[in-house]
Amino acid sequence: MTSELNLIPVVDLLKGQVVRAVRGDRKAYRPIVSALCASSDPVTVARILCEHCAARQLYVADLDALQGGAVQTGVLADLLQALPDIELWLDAGLADASAGQALREQLAPYASRIVLVFGSESLRSREALERCFEATAADGAGDSGAALSLDRRDGQRLDAAGCWDAVELWPKRLIVMTLERVGSGAGPDLETLQEVRRLAPGAMVMGAGGIRSEDDLARASAAGADAWLVASALHDLQLPRVRR
Repeated sequence: MTSELNLIPVVDLLKGQVVRAVRGDRKAYRPIVSALCASSDPVTVARILCEHCAARQLYVADLDALQGGAVQTGVLADLLQALPDIELWLDAGLADASAGQALREQLAPYASRIVLVFGSESLRSREALERCFEATAADGAGDSGAALSLDRRDGQRLDAAGCWDAVELWPKRLIVMTLERVGSGAGPDLETLQEVRRLAPGAMVMGAGGIRSEDDLARASAAGADAWLVASALHDLQLPRVRR
């Protein structure tokens, strides 16, 4: 590996299967066809991706929940049980702190290994933003138990709650999610990541979308990224196995 960048593999869940994310167009997602994993079973795919990346974290996007449906708690529990050493970063379209607390309660046996991802596209208001990280600290998980995803598509912020401009409310874990780059092979959005890094010099900042090669990872690291969410580049064998 030409970079010290931490790779966090991504599993996109839709109706109990792993699908391939392409440019954030969720209605067009189809079950994964992968050169790395001959399966769309979530546990099988997650295990192979984590082994390939020597990963200690797994990012899961629950597309059922993100599109207004029920959270796939059964699948999530299966993943947490099957991968006992993995920290699960979970984006389930959480609108506010109470939704996050309810999800923690549903997955109570595994709550200590869950990082709730509050996405700017899902948070319903500025008040919700103000409360969600306070609530995470209050329930014992601390700031490390949650992350904020700063979401955008085609140059537009997805941000009803005003997350992008509320720098003073940002937690210590930030994701720069450029949806049109996801699964596109268009390269990472380093300009936006650099701006977030400038505004939050002490945070853990990770990017999402566009990685095609080890060179992209090296450039992302040089731009200030601590980690990057990856999926398509793994399934298409564009990144070699990580040895630790």
